[in-house]
Amino acid sequence: MHHERGLNMEFRVLGPVEVRRDGRRIPLSGAKLHTVLAALLLAREEVVSDERLSQLLWGWAPPATMSAQIYTYVSRLRKILGDEVRIDRRPPGYAMSAGHSTVDATEFERLEQGGRAALLEGDFERAGDLLRAALKQWNGFPFANATEYLADAEAPRLMEARVAALEHRITADLALGRHEQITMELAGLVAEFPLRERIRSQLMTALYRSGRQADAIHLFHHGREVLAEELGVDPGEELQATYQALLDGTLDRQPPAAAAPRDGRPVPEAARRHGVPAMLPPDTADFTGREHELDLVCRALAPDDGTADRPRRVLVTGMAGLGKTALAVHAAHRCHREFPDGQLFADLRAPDGSPQHPGRVLRHLLRALDAPDDGAGADDLDELVRRYRALTRGRRLLILLDNASGAAQLGPLLPNSPEPTVLITGRTALPSVGGAHTVALDPLDSRSALELLASAAGPDRLAAAPGAAAAIVEHCAGLPLALRIAGIRIAARPHYAPDRLARRLADPAARLRELHSGELDVHTALQASWRVLETEVREAFPALAALGSEPFPAREAARSLAVPEADAERLLEALADAALLEVSGADEWGQPCYLFHPLVRLFALSLPDRPTPPVRMPASRHVTGG
Repeated sequence: MHHERGLNMEFRVLGPVEVRRDGRRIPLSGAKLHTVLAALLLAREEVVSDERLSQLLWGWAPPATMSAQIYTYVSRLRKILGDEVRIDRRPPGYAMSAGHSTVDATEFERLEQGGRAALLEGDFERAGDLLRAALKQWNGFPFANATEYLADAEAPRLMEARVAALEHRITADLALGRHEQITMELAGLVAEFPLRERIRSQLMTALYRSGRQADAIHLFHHGREVLAEELGVDPGEELQATYQALLDGTLDRQPPAAAAPRDGRPVPEAARRHGVPAMLPPDTADFTGREHELDLVCRALAPDDGTADRPRRVLVTGMAGLGKTALAVHAAHRCHREFPDGQLFADLRAPDGSPQHPGRVLRHLLRALDAPDDGAGADDLDELVRRYRALTRGRRLLILLDNASGAAQLGPLLPNSPEPTVLITGRTALPSVGGAHTVALDPLDSRSALELLASAAGPDRLAAAPGAAAAIVEHCAGLPLALRIAGIRIAARPHYAPDRLARRLADPAARLRELHSGELDVHTALQASWRVLETEVREAFPALAALGSEPFPAREAARSLAVPEADAERLLEALADAALLEVSGADEWGQPCYLFHPLVRLFALSLPDRPTPPVRMPASRHVTGG
């Protein structure tokens, strides 16, 4: 499909998703095509994974032909958009380069940032011009013609940015003495956003300066009633200061509330009035072996690249027993000074290993935030989410959500404002955590594993038995939970030689039974991942483990399970999603191969009613790194 070069192409997502070439709209058909285009545009040339696209297109019930349909949508976009735009396949997804085209969301952000900077410098005329230009980029509710999944995931963030830009523009207008011209607009905004205290403060200022002091006082008292009824809080610092200046007759001399940087925002009155939550579990005293990953997490939690005004989501993933919680808790303690409004913690897994209901978790977090417990809405998830997001808005909190199981559980627990930072641990990547910085944990290398074992057992105990220490490290296969259990067992028995434990662990049939100490148990940790599998995946698990300790492709799994290769691949992917199987390179035909962690394989083989191992086909594949 040939297109003339040099024509201006525009992309719009701040309203209905549209493409215009030289001012004329290019027709796109269907909500899903609009969704793929918008998702690629919002990624700003970064890769959007197939899983993320699937979630935005179909939610959590994708069709079996998901990959083929995504490929079709991308192919249609390439044909429609022509040479001016590039959409490249970059596993695990696609990336789009818009070239010299304009994107309204990018233009809005550029103009808004310039306006906010001018406001801080006191150049109110320029600030107003830039912010008005930014707001002109909007043309309705974002993604109006895309899927509801895209709108739910991305629209709240953009709408918040739009209202903040409105507040900043009004600040500039008030500084320039335009209170009479904007009073009507502000009255409409207060009606639309009754809980936004800055807008209410701005209308009070405009009314007072227009000689309507009684109306301004009434507006404050009405706002106090709304805040008490909806959120159970008193007016915040800014609204209180505006009211006091009104009573003192100094509101004419009050400088407008500037668009302060995030770090300079006053703590909301609700946060100042109540205690600062400090819910983090105790730090691990002998934390070791994850220096690189720890640095990655800490830099993501407290970036120094000017992104403090964007939502921060950090995800730590890996199989059971890899130390995700220990790493997250240690990083949270190290970075706690970055979060002066406190730290929240919730384990999203019940004692029996099942996922906690988000409503129960929200009630737990609301109590920590000192929310009034009047019983109202206690069983209404939407009401709990509303209260939680209202109480976390504007507060520099660290929220650590441990053992997340999936989007349905996690979604209600994510704040909808940029100030709180969320640190999440889970077995696999969660597409619902848009824009998350993901740190994936692997088993420890031999050196780090030995350091962890020595830290738990006592270095002197291991120095006397280096051969046994090396054997224990090998049998634990880099799993921190197993290494810590082994170290604790050695440390707890002064007369228990490390050689004896090494001999016990050498027996594969007894290894999992030996990796147990008090509440720490490798078998139990792996069982939590296995229990949540679908029945057919659970049943296939032992038979797949019987294939051996080497990587194997889907076709070999299909022969073992006596199912079509496509069904085998689906079962393998489900186990990979549950972090009970790894993808490990490819065979000579380029097909992915799968590999069991040694202890996961022993766990699978220990399960009851395991089918008789099939006859192993002669090894003829050549596995390459991947």
